[in-house]
Amino acid sequence: MLITNIGELTTNVAAGDDRSGTLKDAAILVEDGLIAWVGPAAEAPQHPETVDAGGHAVIPGFVDSHSHLIFAGDRADEFEARMTGEPYAAGGIRRTVTATRAASDDDLRARLASHVAEAARQGTTTLEVKTGYGLTVHDEERGVRIAAELTPEVTFLGAHVVPAEYADAREKYVELVAGPMLQAAAPHAKYIDVFCERGAFTADEARRILSAGIAAGLVPRMHGNQLGPGEGVQVAVEMGAASVDHCTYLSDEDVAALAGSETVATLLPGVEFSTRHPYPDARRLIDAGVTVAIACDCNPGSCYTNSMPLMVALAVREMRMTTAEAVWAATAGGARALRRDDIGVIAPGKRADLVMLDAPTRVHLAYRPGVPLIERVYKDGARVA
Repeated sequence: MLITNIGELTTNVAAGDDRSGTLKDAAILVEDGLIAWVGPAAEAPQHPETVDAGGHAVIPGFVDSHSHLIFAGDRADEFEARMTGEPYAAGGIRRTVTATRAASDDDLRARLASHVAEAARQGTTTLEVKTGYGLTVHDEERGVRIAAELTPEVTFLGAHVVPAEYADAREKYVELVAGPMLQAAAPHAKYIDVFCERGAFTADEARRILSAGIAAGLVPRMHGNQLGPGEGVQVAVEMGAASVDHCTYLSDEDVAALAGSETVATLLPGVEFSTRHPYPDARRLIDAGVTVAIACDCNPGSCYTNSMPLMVALAVREMRMTTAEAVWAATAGGARALRRDDIGVIAPGKRADLVMLDAPTRVHLAYRPGVPLIERVYKDGARVA
């Protein structure tokens, strides 16, 4: 098909000082699920199937590189308690572990499919999914297996928290995660992640678990520096992690380490919205030369939303990003966090993952927060929403 009469096209192909590669009055030719041509509408090749964008904006499909969607149960009461002043703590994860273990495969599969469809309606065309609410060999294996049915971007997160039954034997649990649990999960996963934080796992435990994952062929990722200053960012860079996610509390040394590495800093503003923690300072990271992504972190405890448009609006309003920077971080940045070069960019040879906005420019994503601006969504050239 040929999509023409695009008022503003965000390609993410840098042109001079414009990292977003913005084109006006543009067109896109899609063939066999890939971008075949991009350029001025007046120069577009003829095609029998034409979509008139009506002067609206088109951006790459959102790449949500951080979610926790293999779960059961609900923690709305925790959210309500936080809104009355109770602090967020990582221990609430164990409530979801209990509910998830009790759920059937079909229950988990149905909930995941519902969330994937919901995200697609909001413009997400690539979605990473983590485990971490099973925390047994059986439950973590079925988590990655079910997630892999709907996305290739699957992360094994056995190191989410130490489950209650290992409260007095955390060394045995670390051995389990780095041994039998990893062996069971690795055939279905692409990444391995560790929650390196107070109340979760130490820096040394994170090194041990990530090293085992790398040896099993998985790409390392890290939850770090969410609840306070810590060693998560430094360990992530040291281990060559694809991304370190949260990055709320950073020292100058952390920022310098990220700037000198290929590790992406993935910021999750929906968590701060839901927990009332301070927002990460994206401006500080971008100005230092750090590659920044933004993602939803959809999970039942600290951020129960999968709206990437909301993340863009929060990044602009609360984290001092321009709209162009926020959209780049939500598309090309997410792709870098997943070490993908075929998505997040609108250019010949890339996947035709596209979002048409019911708006003339991408600025409306932040200018009109909460308004349903996603008009059409294409995944591999096929309309999915």
